[in-house]
Amino acid sequence: MNKKIAIFDAKKYDIESFDKYKEQFDFVYFKDRLSKDTAILAKGSDAVICFVNDELNDEVLSQLESFGIHGVFLRCAGYNNVDLASAYKHKIHIARVPAYSPHAIAEHAFALILSLNRHIHKAYIRSRDFNFNLEGLKGFDLNNKTIGVVGTGKIGRVFIDIAKGFNMNVICYDPYPIKDSGLNYVSLDEIYEKSDIISLHCPLSQENHHMVNEDTIKKMKKGVMIINTSRGGLIDSKALLEGLKEKKIGAVGLDVYEEEANLFYKDNSFKIIGDDVLSLLITMPNVIITSHQAYLTKEALDNIAETTIMNLNEYFGDSLIKNELCYHCKKSNNPSECYKNRGNRCF
Repeated sequence: MNKKIAIFDAKKYDIESFDKYKEQFDFVYFKDRLSKDTAILAKGSDAVICFVNDELNDEVLSQLESFGIHGVFLRCAGYNNVDLASAYKHKIHIARVPAYSPHAIAEHAFALILSLNRHIHKAYIRSRDFNFNLEGLKGFDLNNKTIGVVGTGKIGRVFIDIAKGFNMNVICYDPYPIKDSGLNYVSLDEIYEKSDIISLHCPLSQENHHMVNEDTIKKMKKGVMIINTSRGGLIDSKALLEGLKEKKIGAVGLDVYEEEANLFYKDNSFKIIGDDVLSLLITMPNVIITSHQAYLTKEALDNIAETTIMNLNEYFGDSLIKNELCYHCKKSNNPSECYKNRGNRCF
């Protein structure tokens, strides 16, 4: 009998990707996000598959343990929504998809840049009304402009390659620079002070939460463009709004938002949105917000499903889970103490 897997926050495109493997597992799809109120839906399942806005705090993980569930699989790379210490306490294995398509996200980030710079979103609306006036649609050449890239992981490096294709001057910041990469690493302050465009490509952590804030915005060039396709919590949204109102920030492209959990991936067109900051941002002509869709390509969805199935097979096969997130390893500064480095599971 196939193992029963509960998949939360499942959309039509997720179902299409995972149904290719329905002969291996008995998938049960829930449109609801995983939370303390919906965790009961997982009862009777052998494992759970989650997404970026599902809640994996101590209360939820405790419920999953009480149901006998000891495997949670993220169909994403980021895991700032996971309490790893709690997962370790409840002996729940957490695995993720560390890379699915860096090209998808890097290309979407550049789509935001090009749309904002050349006012494609406004031109589209005008032409639909047969208004072909060019007033207010002036952009600038990307050639020789300075672009600051924060985070030089796989996505950041693909993004850098695209920027170089536009003959842009690329400067980078990463707390863990890649040796002998040829990348032009500078300090964060230099990124803020010199960049015409700043694009964020880093995971969210306690250290970089609200790295774009009132103080850092003051250091930026007047008219700077800010792009975020990583995690909403990297930006203080209220400070961003003030920077736009004061015309310090020239344009903003967001695929993520720090309070997106109860809004994104849903049709809210018939609701009154209580988030005043988001409502004001959306009304601004120099802001484009997409609903965490940067990853949404056929290739990325196929890779996410394939890697998640591999993670499930390793988990149920009692073998090393290569993509497991381990609290024990994160707490140790000695690589030799890492269970995974010794070919073992994290517990």
